[in-house]
Amino acid sequence: MPMQLNPGDRVTLKKPHPCGSKEFDILRTGADFRIKCVGCGHEIWITRPNLERRVRKVESKGESE
Repeated sequence: MPMQLNPGDRVTLKKPHPCGSKEFDILRTGADFRIKCVGCGHEIWITRPNLERRVRKVESKGESE
């Protein structure tokens, strides 16, 4: 069963982006995800299996407010 991820959620990944940030905002969902680095704003396209394997923690947009 796929992980429940929605646009607006913030995910913490296992490895950091080259800028040093491990947090990314989800911009688009589906078979491919578009995520945006919180540290530098770089947008990345990543497949669902690759993202689900790399996620450590998920913060829903309702939890952070």
